[in-house]
This record gives sequence, structure tokens and C-alpha cells, in this order.
Amino acid sequence: MAKLKPTGIHWLEVVQEHNYKAAESYLSLIYGGNRLVELLAGLRGAPIVQFKAKDIFRASRLSLLGVSNSHVESDIEKIKQEQGLSPILLVRDEPNGTVVIADGYHRMCAVYAFNEDAWIHCKIT
Repeated sequence: MAKLKPTGIHWLEVVQEHNYKAAESYLSLIYGGNRLVELLAGLRGAPIVQFKAKDIFRASRLSLLGVSNSHVESDIEKIKQEQGLSPILLVRDEPNGTVVIADGYHRMCAVYAFNEDAWIHCKIT
């Protein structure tokens, strides 16, 4: 994938509420009951930290979406217009040695398209 011209990535100071709801929807496919409740509470209470895009990508073991994906394309436009992105939500899946991107997969792919070494703001539990 060709890298886009590097630009500053702007982040919102807080996670948008709809991102927590999206994370709950996704995580409910993987976890249930008390574990789901614990993970969601953990995400809400976690501080915002930073990891490099390339490290999140590798730890998630997901395929990178191309810049032609409509959601990635939308997030790329936000980056170009210097709009703030909502921090992404991550869950450590320690038994499998991976990280689950509970919300923000498209944002991570958009940032990676600009600069794989860019710092991504996120919450992790």
C-alpha cells in the first residue's frame, strides 16, 4: 500500500459515546455475561494511552483494509481536514496473545495509511 502524505493526526480528548455502543455490540459476539460487563467497564474507566499504528496492527493479527474501503476513506478525509478522531478501544486477549479492536478498526487503518509509525490514541483493558 502506498503511503499517503504524512500529516498531523488529531484526536478527540474523550471517546464518543457511540463508539462504546459499537464496542459493546462487537464484543457481545465474543464475550458474554459478566466478562462483557467487566470489559466494558474497564474500557470506560481506562485512561487514554498511545500505541503505534504498526504495533496495534500486528497485535490484532487482522488484515489491513485498503484506502478504497468507504469507512477508511471517510476517516482519511477527517484526517486531511484535521478533524479529531475518537480514540480506539482495545481489549487484550491474553490467552490468544492478541489484541481485539473492539472499536476503531477503520480509524486504525486510516492512520496506518498515512504513517505506520503514527501514535494512535486508545483505551485498552
